[in-house]
Amino acid sequence: MSETAEATRLLHDPSTYVDGVPFGVLADLRREHGVVRVEEPAQVGWPEGPGYWLVLRHPDVVRVLREPRTFSSWLGGTQIRDPATPADLAFVRRMMLNMDPPEHSRLRRMLAKSFTPRAVAALEGQIGAHARTIVDRMLDGPRECDFAKDVAADLPLLALADILGVPPSDRWLMFDWSNRVIGWQDPDYASSAAFTGEGGSDLAAAALAVRPSPGPDGRMPDPRSRAGMPDLYTYAAGLGERKRADPGHDVMSILMAQRDDSAGGDGHVSVEEFENLFWLFAVAGNETLRNGLPGAMIGLLDNPDAQEALRRDPARIAPAVDELLRWWTPVMTFRRTATVDTEIAEQPIAAGDKVVVSFASANRDEAVFADPDGLDLDRNAKAHLAFGHGPHFCLGAHLARVQMSALFTEVLTRTSWIQAAGEPAHLRSNFQRGVKRLPVRWTA
Repeated sequence: MSETAEATRLLHDPSTYVDGVPFGVLADLRREHGVVRVEEPAQVGWPEGPGYWLVLRHPDVVRVLREPRTFSSWLGGTQIRDPATPADLAFVRRMMLNMDPPEHSRLRRMLAKSFTPRAVAALEGQIGAHARTIVDRMLDGPRECDFAKDVAADLPLLALADILGVPPSDRWLMFDWSNRVIGWQDPDYASSAAFTGEGGSDLAAAALAVRPSPGPDGRMPDPRSRAGMPDLYTYAAGLGERKRADPGHDVMSILMAQRDDSAGGDGHVSVEEFENLFWLFAVAGNETLRNGLPGAMIGLLDNPDAQEALRRDPARIAPAVDELLRWWTPVMTFRRTATVDTEIAEQPIAAGDKVVVSFASANRDEAVFADPDGLDLDRNAKAHLAFGHGPHFCLGAHLARVQMSALFTEVLTRTSWIQAAGEPAHLRSNFQRGVKRLPVRWTA
């Protein structure tokens, strides 16, 4: 096996990332090739595939993301693994994440209008209150905790509950749904059932009644199919109907009340569209920040001078968020499919080929970021791609930055020091750079 083939085999294998991202391998391939062919052997729960082109340099990743006519989200979806059946492909194509303009543009436009200045201002205030409550709870307990589960996981769940109009008591349902979708390759996450239903709403009870169980092989059904997530869709359908009948002041109520007649129909978001948008927020909207927060903490644990600098001047915390996201990069890859014969970095790409962009590589591209492996709080990191780029740039980027700034402001101004209390545990995934456990101890 050639060195390049061995390197790409390593990058594709989800188990590689349990020990961390092989940034050195990415750097070598980025400098020597820019675009490399990756074989797609069978994995647990992942049948053999046709392989894909991995795009490693920042400018090439930007180009792929900003050219949906050439590199489609809709043709094959946005995950490396192909949907198992034509029905599963048709299902994922109904999600905004897997749409191309103009279909994508209509839903995105309506969502963007739903984040009104009043709604965003209310959310920012709620985020600050949630961050204070979470850190109150942390400081009231023993001076050691799992930062990933006990601190970082709760803030995005509470913020999403506010956005979606979900009762806070139901928020751990979203934790389980995210685990099952994002962590389907990891035995600790694939059958997540942290939510027991205690104190939950009637919608939560209806969802739990249809929550699937592992099959005879010990595996859960494919979470990228509607049949694999019946509890999520049962909850979303009930919530959508309530939003339409009795809207509140949350973002999803505003969305359901909107009209957009540009694409025909009755101009409203349908219940089915709402269900798929709920999936997007509850899963994708949760997972990036849930892993970005402990990832940023790892950055501060590994770089004590940076932790000290932010403690000395908390006004630097908000500007530092982009550098912390660049350094960690929660979402490592995203897939597109070539619509025509083309080329990237002089590498011919055939119509129908899978094209996978590596955010993990692009955010460490030395041609864009000097000393890219270092955490530099003075760096202008705005060019990072942790929120994507182009038509699919993350709608929640602003609120994600607010959440990171709020939580780290509370944590760093209310403790004297934080240090590792053990090794972090990483998610088994070639997609999400996840942190399952992060033991820390602090000085109050």
